[in-house]
Amino acid sequence: MGSYGRHQAATGYLPDPLGGGLPRPSSEITSRSDQDMNDETGQSIRILVVDDDPAMQRMIVNYLQEHDMQAAVASGQQEVIEQFAQNEPSLVILDLRLGQEDGLDLLREIRSRSDIPVIIATGHRRDEIDRVVGLELGADDYVTKPFSLRELLARVRAVLRRREAGRNLPQRDPARGRCRFGGWQLDRRSRRLTDPEGTPVALTKGEYALLLAFLEAPQRPLTREHLLQATRVHEDIFDRSIDVQILRLRRKLEPDPNAPRVIQTERGIGYVFALSVEQL
Repeated sequence: MGSYGRHQAATGYLPDPLGGGLPRPSSEITSRSDQDMNDETGQSIRILVVDDDPAMQRMIVNYLQEHDMQAAVASGQQEVIEQFAQNEPSLVILDLRLGQEDGLDLLREIRSRSDIPVIIATGHRRDEIDRVVGLELGADDYVTKPFSLRELLARVRAVLRRREAGRNLPQRDPARGRCRFGGWQLDRRSRRLTDPEGTPVALTKGEYALLLAFLEAPQRPLTREHLLQATRVHEDIFDRSIDVQILRLRRKLEPDPNAPRVIQTERGIGYVFALSVEQL
């Protein structure tokens, strides 16, 4: 992966805005000023850059610092674990090509420890399977090399905005009771979904919010923008979260996710929940 750093001019990366030597050791948080960007809890935004190419580390860290974000670096799993033990970052930028280590395995490790946002980077546009698997494992967004640092910063800010928007959501009214669809049953008070055999099916927060949006408008085509608003996900041009959540929800509701009959695609519009819904 070091070839990306050596060929940054040819591959379209923005130049290193500061130049100079390598960043500080990965165990140390780097900071440019006392005016670093804060989240809504007042904590400084701190980005962990996981990449085994020192030149790439330096470029990304310097660019983030130029835009008032703290940044730290790690080259592999052990350094990532150490970073999390010291101070959990606000967001991780994770390259999936880490020499002898598998970035997808590292993503699994991160997800086992935390739900912090993760943006994955893949090495080639043809590596679609890595991007899909990464999103299914819980990544929040991706960039494909070569990418511009301006685009990366925009994606970081967009993911962080969605994160804060999700934290401030009002809770849905739990008194709306239960509903049934196609033998399935959802108890909104307990947030418990059971399949036609009565077996509980676990849902993530995103899957639950998306299912509620469909159950409130069954058999009606819903645009992707409507679903973004209904699930209170911050809307912007880089957001891929609805598509990922649709895929995950289909895998839990559909007998054959490759031929969906419950959540159907309306070409040129969005999606439709094809089953009738009975309020109990």
